Amino acid sequence: MTLPIILALDTKDLNQAGQWIKASSDQIDHFKIGLEFYLLHGSEGIMQLREVSDFKLFLDLKLYDIPNTVKGAVESVAKLSPKFLTVHASGGAKMIEVAAQALPNGSITAVTVLTSFSEDDFLTMGYKSSIADITDLWASTAIKAGATSLVCSPFEVSNLRSKFKEAVLITPGVRAEGDDLGDQSRVMSAPDAITAGADFVVIGRSITSQWDGSDLKMRRKIELIANSLG
Repeated sequence: MTLPIILALDTKDLNQAGQWIKASSDQIDHFKIGLEFYLLHGSEGIMQLREVSDFKLFLDLKLYDIPNTVKGAVESVAKLSPKFLTVHASGGAKMIEVAAQALPNGSITAVTVLTSFSEDDFLTMGYKSSIADITDLWASTAIKAGATSLVCSPFEVSNLRSKFKEAVLITPGVRAEGDDLGDQSRVMSAPDAITAGADFVVIGRSITSQWDGSDLKMRRKIELIANSLG
């Protein structure tokens, strides 16, 4: 049985990403590829990784532009058959609507408020409402516009689950006990995030930092997280 984990392949190294997939693909079948990798290797790099394992792709490009540009961008990556493709929920209803139309066989995934933001950060940027309130607003707009999955911090997932029963909820900002928080501000454990209503948790450095040239330490960390999920 595979775990409700999306492993973040946060590296520019094609070989390293392939090794991480190989080390974890017996327990994890969803992998996140973001800008760091995609801008260097593009679609060809993803196709090479799929020679290692035919995984489910979470393509985390966080698209944000005028609707016509986003539509073209989605069409450009549709050949990769991403299961999830991220856009910024703050891009608005029309942008999300055309993105969903351009990816009929995948899930447009609306990213709400980034987990690196604290309430103080949000206030400094000029937002008068709380992170929870803005997340609620953006999520509602995104779902109505055709997004079928949402990314939010673990702290907002319970509220969104109560409102959007059918949406796939994905939470980054997940750390195991004792892990460095890195650049995350709103963080929760994987079991707590799943209990709160998340369908998937995105985990990267907590697992990939264990890589030392062999599979063993990474596998042990994945098993530790798996045991915590019950």
